[in-house]
Amino acid sequence: MENSSGFKIKLGAFVVFGILIFVVAMYLVGENKNLFGSTFELKSHFKNVSGLREGNNVRFSGITIGTVKNIEFVSDSNVVVFMTIKEDVRQYIKIDAKASIGSDGLMGDKILTIAPGSNSNKVVTDRMTIASKPTAGMDEMMDGFKKSVDNAAIITNELAVFTKSMNNPNGAISKLMNDPKFSNNVQSIMNNVDRFTQKMNNKNNVLSKLVDDEKLGNKIDSTITGIGETVEAAQHNILLRGYINKKKKAETKKKQQAAKEAAAKKETELPGKEK
Repeated sequence: MENSSGFKIKLGAFVVFGILIFVVAMYLVGENKNLFGSTFELKSHFKNVSGLREGNNVRFSGITIGTVKNIEFVSDSNVVVFMTIKEDVRQYIKIDAKASIGSDGLMGDKILTIAPGSNSNKVVTDRMTIASKPTAGMDEMMDGFKKSVDNAAIITNELAVFTKSMNNPNGAISKLMNDPKFSNNVQSIMNNVDRFTQKMNNKNNVLSKLVDDEKLGNKIDSTITGIGETVEAAQHNILLRGYINKKKKAETKKKQQAAKEAAAKKETELPGKEK
């Protein structure tokens, strides 16, 4: 009789303990799935949900604020995602916020991320639709990876061509690196350029004065102007005027004679003309 009573007590205690564990588990699951506490709903439209499933987390600024409640087809290119969000974070989500689909880590589950808006001060309302960002699918990622590989191959080929040119013994770069005579010639040119530059920078040098000395430049300008005025004056001088005019007439006559000879030669070369 005592054994039977003890067994019943143990059985009752085990049942009560099991019920407590079940209640605690249900509470934790419900807390995680937003079954308890005040919540509101948002939705967003996507062309491709990229493997997102019901029950996946919704994050805002890196914090889990809700879960994906439901996913429904509107058309073959339009899928609407319903989210259940904790009420206490509604004040931070503005009407210009955008939803996007990402991954929780490199190979983790899909998550829905809400990016905060910046141009509006209005808070979202219950069952409101927010904008979405396009999701890069695996095909797009593979295409991008393929382009990167192709670009790397092109760069590798160009490096191979450059290396081949470098190894060409007749190439300028190869000679510069390997031919002592060619290298010495280049060094000699550089030394001459250096010496020329030093002379140019010497304040007592004529070229330096010509470049930098304003007074010398003005003197040279005045001298050239004076020479021009002297030549112009000589052309109007009575003693030289006759000589200059005679020379001009001779040059004009010479040009006219050359023109006549060229015209006569052209006529003799026309078809039907006797030479």
